[in-house]
Amino acid sequence: MPRKKSKQVEGEQKGQLDDSMNGGLPPIRNPLKTQIKLRQFPWTEKQKDFFKVALNPDTRIVFVDGPAGTSKTLLATYCGLQLLNMRAASDICYLRSAVESSDSHLGFLPGSADDKLRFYNLPFIDKLDELLIGTKVAKLEETGRVSMFPINFARGLHWPDKVIIMDEAQNSTEQEITTVLTRMGKNCRCFVLADPMQTDLRRSTGGFQKMFNIFADEESKEMGIHTFEFTEDDIMRSELVKYLVKKLKDVNNE
Repeated sequence: MPRKKSKQVEGEQKGQLDDSMNGGLPPIRNPLKTQIKLRQFPWTEKQKDFFKVALNPDTRIVFVDGPAGTSKTLLATYCGLQLLNMRAASDICYLRSAVESSDSHLGFLPGSADDKLRFYNLPFIDKLDELLIGTKVAKLEETGRVSMFPINFARGLHWPDKVIIMDEAQNSTEQEITTVLTRMGKNCRCFVLADPMQTDLRRSTGGFQKMFNIFADEESKEMGIHTFEFTEDDIMRSELVKYLVKKLKDVNNE
């Protein structure tokens, strides 16, 4: 008589998950039932170090500093999807400030509120498209597994069991970052991503660098709050971008 397969093995073969597969993490509401297939890339050692911090069960917040092209949004999105698969979170929420990257304003955009904000959410949508195998972004939105909205809408909300990706945080004030972080409830995890070289704020330098420095200590680590820094040497987009960032950084430091 053939041996009966264990429940976990059957679940893995069918792409289904059970509570024994969440790494001993606290139970969450509305956990994922069918695993999301993800595309893998030749991750660098630095990116693997980031995964160790980001996916650690004790991690709550990661402040991520890095120049353009270091895959900050891709890595955070990948970790968010992995945390859904691990049943460590029920959904992913993508946030960013609705700040235009130009001195000239776009003016009024046509369409509904969702249509107007879609432009700001394109980086996240692109990363989802890049990572997902077989699953459509629209399906994740329909089922409430991913959502996107401006930071301005965060005040007064309560976020349990979520992965928060706060992108382009160099364009957020200290107050805005504080508002997002103080929404975090049980089992919530937040990635705060920023490139201080690319701030679009005209009257201030933003609050990210100050927050990064405040929480870059051992006491914060013990609370599950980490800082992680990518440099120009970690740029993956192209050798041209790596050269541009290094050159500009050298000039600005003179």
